[in-house]
Amino acid sequence: MVRFSTAALFSLSTLTPSCIGAFQLSSPAQLPTSRLRRHTNTAPLSAVAVDSGSSDPALVGNLPLPNNNDNEDKNRRMPMMDLKGIALSGLKGQALSVRAEDFPQAKDLRAVIPKDCFEPDTAKSLGYLSVSTMGTILCSVVGANLLSVLDPSNPLTWPLWAAYGAVTGTVAMGLWVLAHECGHGAFSKNRSLQDAVGYIIHSIMLVPYFSWQRSHAVHHQYTNHMELGETHVPDRADKEGEKSLALRQFMLDSFGKDKGMKAYGGLQSFLHLIVGWPAYLLIGATGGPDRGMTNHFYPNPLSTPTQPKKELFPGNWKEKVYQSDIGIAAVVGALIAWTVTSGLAPVMALYGGPLIVINAWLVLYTWLQHTDTDVPHFSSDNHNFVKGALHTIDRPYDKLDPWGIIDFLHHKIGTTHVAHHFDSTIPHYKAQIATDAIKAKFPEVYLYDPTPIPQAMWRVAKGCTAVEQRGDAWVWKNEGIEDLVEHCQSKLSSE
Repeated sequence: MVRFSTAALFSLSTLTPSCIGAFQLSSPAQLPTSRLRRHTNTAPLSAVAVDSGSSDPALVGNLPLPNNNDNEDKNRRMPMMDLKGIALSGLKGQALSVRAEDFPQAKDLRAVIPKDCFEPDTAKSLGYLSVSTMGTILCSVVGANLLSVLDPSNPLTWPLWAAYGAVTGTVAMGLWVLAHECGHGAFSKNRSLQDAVGYIIHSIMLVPYFSWQRSHAVHHQYTNHMELGETHVPDRADKEGEKSLALRQFMLDSFGKDKGMKAYGGLQSFLHLIVGWPAYLLIGATGGPDRGMTNHFYPNPLSTPTQPKKELFPGNWKEKVYQSDIGIAAVVGALIAWTVTSGLAPVMALYGGPLIVINAWLVLYTWLQHTDTDVPHFSSDNHNFVKGALHTIDRPYDKLDPWGIIDFLHHKIGTTHVAHHFDSTIPHYKAQIATDAIKAKFPEVYLYDPTPIPQAMWRVAKGCTAVEQRGDAWVWKNEGIEDLVEHCQSKLSSE
């Protein structure tokens, strides 16, 4: 399947995925990094035998989530394999330490969550929709009035319009999250209302609603799956990832370790945050290789899939893809008409800039929710639904600003994503209750990384290039440059 590779930046042919490649081990969160690296127990990882109780997702993907152990866990276990070449995140190797028997079955995980958490409240969902809608409209009105003062065709005004795009896109991301909730069936029991809301919002943002609904359910079903995962599936170091690793090493050799790593991290950040989302929709960049090259606007694979029975849009979904295209065509037509009558500059200022920011937020969330330097991926023989879902990572998005405004505007999608991956029909306003229940009952497998978001993204951009297989898991390859990858985390730990 076609992917973006940093070695072929301009061809859009192999986008270096940023998925989690580590392995399943015990979580010595309080041990210093040097001690972890010296541990050389090379016993292979045990496959996690968990009955997922589910097959391919149909319309909505309901899945279990990961659980992070906190530092008070009395039953610390040492890693079960050599950690040489693995850079540690704020999880301190926890995801590499979980034993097979630690993973609950889906029914046991569901049982700890209050039943009320699975019931959407239409009135409350509409209330949150009104908040995100009014915030976005307010920003748009301000922007429209700024046109008479700040001519967007004048390059001198571009920094101000970039700031406007950042603010408006950040506010409007809340609408994206609610449309995402519609796609999961977590907005309302009224299916018609739910699909209407989701379809309209996502179409306005150039997201094919039903197409993405299907592919995102597949992503939930096959989280951290090397062959069938959907989005942020890592390259293998012995195959397509070889060129990306070579490019990173070339930058280190050419510019020095410090500057070279910064250059590589910057390139990866640009590829993912700016190029990544449209590339995923158009060519399935970072999608599972066994599905072939995919396109969210055309239902048939663009290349021959290794597993034809696992194609992204089977059966009735093909018609739904075309139904999604109608909404996209309507919005594209409106944008063309707007551009013809008003010019490109106002369209980019009021629409294009905020949309780029929305897309960047989307990729940031999906990237960091399932990717870090010491979190593993698994092949078909060692993957199941619960195991994949419990490798999701909650992060401190509530600390992105002093007041937690961004986390509120985005409906806590990043701080409660573990619960969301356990069962995606849990409404966002009940996800914190579900999160607390999962963390309390299964602390050894609940993953929470306290690393501030900018530092976490920087670590992932530098250290998540390609994976190699160790035992039953695929882990990120960073031998010899662990300290460069962990640099931000080391500074954080010393403060």
